Amino acid sequence: MFGTLYFFGCCALLIAGYAVYGAFVERVFGADASRKTPVMTKRDGVDFEPMPLWKLYMSQMINIAGLGPVIGTILGALYGPVALLWVVFGSIFAGAVHDYIAGMISIREDGISYPEIIGRNLGSGVRIFMECFTVIFMVMVGATFVLAPHQSVPVGSHAGVERAHIRLLLRGNHHSL
Repeated sequence: MFGTLYFFGCCALLIAGYAVYGAFVERVFGADASRKTPVMTKRDGVDFEPMPLWKLYMSQMINIAGLGPVIGTILGALYGPVALLWVVFGSIFAGAVHDYIAGMISIREDGISYPEIIGRNLGSGVRIFMECFTVIFMVMVGATFVLAPHQSVPVGSHAGVERAHIRLLLRGNHHSL
């Protein structure tokens, strides 16, 4: 019973964070509902094309639901219910605000990419550094998606045997299977 109440309490915190803190962030950032987005002002049929609302929400869900459910479950098993609070408060005060501000900056800069925004504001040297950093960071994120779920599985289990086979395949030792 405690777990169910804890879960619904965290859901209530997420909804309250959206309603209260989200409205605060929107007021601070000065959102203007009458401002046209780049998809309307630069519509080209390729990069700037309106999406149906269901695709927009699906895209957001895919971006949010990455490695979090995998790592969140592992953290919950290791540290108990307090890990869920970290996920809830991290989502409200860090993740959601970051996503909102990133989207608003992109809208205000006419839909250009982040390296272009950085180059426009900080110079081409910083833009090149950020492009390199982004590539390295994306490789690290990809490696985390591949390796993190496997690191949490005991080697003696059936999944651990599969993990060992995957490691052998990645190393190129196909004959030892």
